[in-house]
Amino acid sequence: MMLKINNLVKNYPDFRLRCSLEVAPGCITGLIGKNGSGKSTTFKAVLGLIRADQGSVEIFGKNYQDISKKDKQKLGVVLSDSGFSVYLTVKNIIKIMQTMYDDFEPEYFLSYCHKFKLPLDKKIKDFSTGMKAKIKLLAAMSHQAELLILDEPTLGLDVVARDELLDMLRDYMEKDDKRSILISSHISSDLEQLCDDFYMIDDGNIILHEETDVLLSDYAVLKMDREQFTSLDKRYLMKYQEETYGYRCLTSQKTFYLENYPKLVVEKGNIDELITIMIGGKEV
Repeated sequence: MMLKINNLVKNYPDFRLRCSLEVAPGCITGLIGKNGSGKSTTFKAVLGLIRADQGSVEIFGKNYQDISKKDKQKLGVVLSDSGFSVYLTVKNIIKIMQTMYDDFEPEYFLSYCHKFKLPLDKKIKDFSTGMKAKIKLLAAMSHQAELLILDEPTLGLDVVARDELLDMLRDYMEKDDKRSILISSHISSDLEQLCDDFYMIDDGNIILHEETDVLLSDYAVLKMDREQFTSLDKRYLMKYQEETYGYRCLTSQKTFYLENYPKLVVEKGNIDELITIMIGGKEV
């Protein structure tokens, strides 16, 4: 495994993180959940920026405390609440990256700067939100990192800028089939076409892990009136919500309900709708 988090626990007075997840070689894994669900806390604990109370983190098959300086150079990191000094220019950043990383590729870095029209002599404080996001991601990608850890890299961006960042990530993965990405977002629809699998986190707990293909093919939202809900076989329901017109239910066995309840409304649920029902719904 490129990354393995095993029973990681971090306690705060009003919040507790309990997390286990894995990122396989060659895969893009999404960590999705609403704001405040524990995504950033997970990332900071993985990187040793906060001390976990229990559990372990393995990167490249080694306990995090045992990874070498050379191993750390294989990590590319973007955190939602950090970045370069606003008084630096792109030229300054290139010099810093050359000092920090043995495998920094200035030509690759500059090619993207030109592609996205990032001015080399302008201070970061004068960049737009999208430009700042691009330079952070570009720095993480430009030293031949094998694992990217990206916390909300598309936060605050418009649709065009988000698509450009996601295209950068696809290009990164295409260059080496052993590379991996762990990426978090509360805009989960951004990640549907990018990630191989998803972990859903809520209130510090992983509440679902599934491959993207399975989520999009086997999961569905069932809509029905009260009479239909009363007579429904509920073995394959995960959560349900009561609404004005009746009920909305989440299932991972779409085919069962299509074959046995032809009068039900069966909708292919997107990942945002899945999150809404998983977090806000009731247990069957």
